[in-house]
Amino acid sequence: MAGILNYLLIWVAPFAVMITTIIVIHELGHFLVARVCGVAIDQFSVGFGRALWSRKDRSGVEWRIGWLPLGGYVKFAGDSNAASVPDQTDLTEMRAAIVASEGGGAEKKYLVFKPLWQRALIVLGGPAANFLLAIVLYSIFLGAFGELVTPTKVDSVIPGGAAARAGFMAGDVIKAADGRSMGSFQEVQEYVQYRAGAPIDFTVERAAAILHITATPAAAHETSPVGGDQTVGRLGLAAHGGAVKRYGPLEAVQRGVIRTAKVSETTLYFLGRIITGEVAFDQLHGVVGIARASGDLTQHAVADARESGLNPLITVSFVMIQMAGMMSVSVGILNLLPIPVLDGGHLMFYAYEFVVRRPPRAAVQAVAFRAGLALLVVLMVLANWNDLQRQLLFHFLGS
Repeated sequence: MAGILNYLLIWVAPFAVMITTIIVIHELGHFLVARVCGVAIDQFSVGFGRALWSRKDRSGVEWRIGWLPLGGYVKFAGDSNAASVPDQTDLTEMRAAIVASEGGGAEKKYLVFKPLWQRALIVLGGPAANFLLAIVLYSIFLGAFGELVTPTKVDSVIPGGAAARAGFMAGDVIKAADGRSMGSFQEVQEYVQYRAGAPIDFTVERAAAILHITATPAAAHETSPVGGDQTVGRLGLAAHGGAVKRYGPLEAVQRGVIRTAKVSETTLYFLGRIITGEVAFDQLHGVVGIARASGDLTQHAVADARESGLNPLITVSFVMIQMAGMMSVSVGILNLLPIPVLDGGHLMFYAYEFVVRRPPRAAVQAVAFRAGLALLVVLMVLANWNDLQRQLLFHFLGS
């Protein structure tokens, strides 16, 4: 029993809190933009399933807490089909029914009768909230701890490594990678990490001269926080003399914006390499892997806190802030993909409506919705299969 409780506290609880917070913020983004646009809303739920608590506010919104704390949702009044985009026939019937029961003009408060630009803004409100949450979380972390900054001057080059073969020399100062300015050696490492096998054009200063060196990071295998091995890019360069750089409130926010933008760019790049087959699909992780990573990070943070005499709760909180920031960016990007069941799918339908001047037929939407849902389910199953294969218990049961 003690082992189960320990598992729940270390693995399940941090993950549940993190994913619920991220998804609730996402739904709150939809909710707030909808309220500004005057859209009627039926429910806002934290968690799923039977309500443990609920109440209605003066505007008629039912606020509820579900028994399963793994996300949440907002339900707009008048959602009529799975894709939430009624076709022309549905709209005519809905308008007539609303006018008959509530009077002329009442239909204007329903999402489906709002101008197209307002509906698009409401859909974008969710992903935008995720990016804003990431900025806030990164800003808090950087403002509290700062970040380690090591100069980009190369102190040593590993013989036979990718950098040595490309022509790097000790004393080189890395100015940019593929035209992107590199302000620290940590930024260089982060950029290289996800580009194993991909040529990178480095702008380098050597003896007051600027030159370009093209290096292809070698694929290295290291232990993954979700279990098993992961493939990362390595150049074979080393730099020393790093120091923690502290930031004031405004600087921390600025760095939070930059960090969010870089994580977004890296996430999109990595997904693109998976889609094109440049990176093996087994590098994609699902819920199981994320839960494993959050649990391991929690354990390490508690151990480090005890060794250094710090408060374990505060240490764990700041570790989870970093992970939550990365997860929030991932959720925002995932929802913008043009898959019908996601926010990007709604935007795709709205783009069609903008061009054709009418929404797609309900039958077309239904087929697209089912296809999108099937695609997501397959991706989730495969991603979690990757994670399960990394767990020793899975190998034991499989054998």
